[in-house]
Amino acid sequence: MVNSPHEAMHRIFQQYPGLFSGVSEVLGVDFPPPTSVTVLPNDLTETSPVERRVDTLLRLDAEDGEPLLLAVEAQGAKDPHKPASWAYYASYLLTKYRLQPLLLVVCQDRATAEWAAREVSFGPRQWPVLTLRPLVAGPHNMPVITNPAEVRKDLALATLSAITHATHPDAGAILKSMTTVLRDTPQNLADPIIELIAQGLGKHPAAQLWRKLVAVDLSFYKSDLSEEIRDEGRAEGAARRAAEDILEILDVRGIAVPEAVRERITACGDPEILRHWHRRAVTAPTAVEIFEDK
Repeated sequence: MVNSPHEAMHRIFQQYPGLFSGVSEVLGVDFPPPTSVTVLPNDLTETSPVERRVDTLLRLDAEDGEPLLLAVEAQGAKDPHKPASWAYYASYLLTKYRLQPLLLVVCQDRATAEWAAREVSFGPRQWPVLTLRPLVAGPHNMPVITNPAEVRKDLALATLSAITHATHPDAGAILKSMTTVLRDTPQNLADPIIELIAQGLGKHPAAQLWRKLVAVDLSFYKSDLSEEIRDEGRAEGAARRAAEDILEILDVRGIAVPEAVRERITACGDPEILRHWHRRAVTAPTAVEIFEDK
């Protein structure tokens, strides 16, 4: 499993192509609901050696109006070079497909989202030749969904909302509302959502909370994430027992264990290192000397 918020923020639109309807409604932009969605190749490379890839590219067909090309970009930080790349994507897509392109940028922090939402003009100040105007979804405009009833209305939108609010003070309530609903959701539908949220939360503190909620509330699921959590739990348990064995040997031998040594032993999760310290604990004259490589 790729543990990447970047991947989750755009791949969710591949997993749930109809999600854009909910997002556009939240953002106050009127697009007709698509009758069909096609995932298109994201490679925008030309014959030149410069490779360009949009994160996700979808063709949205609707009953009224011409098809729309939706380019989804996940943006984790401000990048002064990005607007030019985005402008290139839009021009290239219009040229290649002869369809109107729309750029949706998904962010996890407000500062990046507000930066991405700026209109950027290209050309002389006196006469700009091109203006870029992305549509942006982020913590500043995605709903904070803590009510399971609201989650049930649109699971895909609730999933994107949970990802974009990874650092929200109510992250715990947001994630709890997700597992509450997922308990009653068929596993084939719940599994992709569990994985997407795990990816989207990345290394934020909320990621550990999500893993604990999945382990407790969704323990009956056999997803990759739940199995990984169980494996981690077994490894942590084995490391804890190994550390206790080392400390017990030192105690039986009557060797004083300074607090710094105790903390280093109990904090270690590497089984090979713990085995080495265990062997050293049998003969080392002091607690500190179990760390020596002899």
